[in-house]
Amino acid sequence: MRLFAYVLVAFLVSTCTAPPSVLDQVIKLGELRVVTLDSPTTYYIRTNGPTGPEFDLVYGLARKLNVDLNIKTVKNPSDIIPLLLSGEAHMAAAGIAINDAWQEHINFSYPYTTVDRHLIYKRGTGKPRSLEQVIGRPIEIINSSSHVQTIEKLSENFPGIKWKYNDNGEVADLLEKVAHNEIDFTIADSNEFNIHRHYQPELRIAIQLETNKPLAWAFHKHDDSLKRAANDYLIDAKRYGSIKQINDRYYGYTEKFDYVGVREFQKHVEKRLPLYRQHFESAGQQYGIDWRLLAAIGYQESHWKSGAVSRTGVRGIMMLTEATADYLNIKNRRDPKSSIFGGAKFFARQMTRLPEDILEPDRTWFALAAYNVGFNHLKDARQVLQWQSKDPDTWLNMTEALPLLAKRKWYSKLPYGYARGWEPVIYVNNIRSYYNILYWITKDEEKENNLLFSRIKIATTEEGLTDPTILKK
Repeated sequence: MRLFAYVLVAFLVSTCTAPPSVLDQVIKLGELRVVTLDSPTTYYIRTNGPTGPEFDLVYGLARKLNVDLNIKTVKNPSDIIPLLLSGEAHMAAAGIAINDAWQEHINFSYPYTTVDRHLIYKRGTGKPRSLEQVIGRPIEIINSSSHVQTIEKLSENFPGIKWKYNDNGEVADLLEKVAHNEIDFTIADSNEFNIHRHYQPELRIAIQLETNKPLAWAFHKHDDSLKRAANDYLIDAKRYGSIKQINDRYYGYTEKFDYVGVREFQKHVEKRLPLYRQHFESAGQQYGIDWRLLAAIGYQESHWKSGAVSRTGVRGIMMLTEATADYLNIKNRRDPKSSIFGGAKFFARQMTRLPEDILEPDRTWFALAAYNVGFNHLKDARQVLQWQSKDPDTWLNMTEALPLLAKRKWYSKLPYGYARGWEPVIYVNNIRSYYNILYWITKDEEKENNLLFSRIKIATTEEGLTDPTILKK
């Protein structure tokens, strides 16, 4: 009988197979299910589709695995762990700082970037010189384990510090409450603060609480197959510059912050933009361009002054040269509608002239540079990058090449010669800033996609990756 039992056990063991790993499930399913937050530092949907730094990064992972990407957004970081533990999401890509509280149930990936953590206050309300001066003043934080861990550590050394948890909002909501004097302080990471201060310019850093906090993706602890594949991808993305390019794409314009300029822009949004907004919207619809981008170009060119004239003779809201106006068949450059439609047509022309290998959003930045410095100088800068054995199709590389057009070593060898190449770099960064401010001011006017999941098709052609496409369920 004992021998029979041993044989039966051996037979059962031999006939049982281990369940497929999470990575195998993803590949068999044909989609990677990712939970994230709807925010400027993670994922959001614009008129031309999904975007955001976390989206770009995880989209690359899905492409590597040759599966579709299925995105689910939640309102609060505390909603992430249940989705991972239930298996409804395979991973989380939500700007999560590695923290002890989650590690009981969650494995973190290789850290792909770092952030600093700040205590934020409003300009003019009294900057604390030390944490002792924070005691007794209202602090509200998002109820995420990472921020909770930070405040709890502070309270160990400063027991008088009190705070309130917000279970339903996001960091953007609390930053807005600080800006409106509803609370004295909140906690925000540097990437969040750097974006939000461009449309809440009164926000300031009170105290730097932590530095170099690593951000990582999160996975269920019971199976690390998908995490290992993600780590390989993230290490390569860092090694080959993809992460640096994504960071520049979403945060490059935030490095230079002009308080006076942002405040002036916001005033003009209220007083001047309504005079011309309809023309920007109509031109954007006609030429397939986000009207806010056209408005940002117009502001950079003229501060939305229809009678603007430069010392070189360019005129109107979009500051068209006489030669450009002739090319566009525009009779009166000071007429707002003619100028805006002319500028939109000219910008759309630059977009079509660019090589197909330049993908969005870099394609837009290239076209803006061409609008400013001229398409031929842009070609020269691409030639410089080719001589340097660098990729000529990324805006990050272009920001290094354009200023070289002002150096004899380079412009003397190029067909179109000298150019003030630093100007288009500043020009593009300013427009990116204005555009993002306009986007976040006006985004609530548009009906957002409220799908529980947004499945993004990973479609490839012989020429390479096509634009992400949302497949509605």
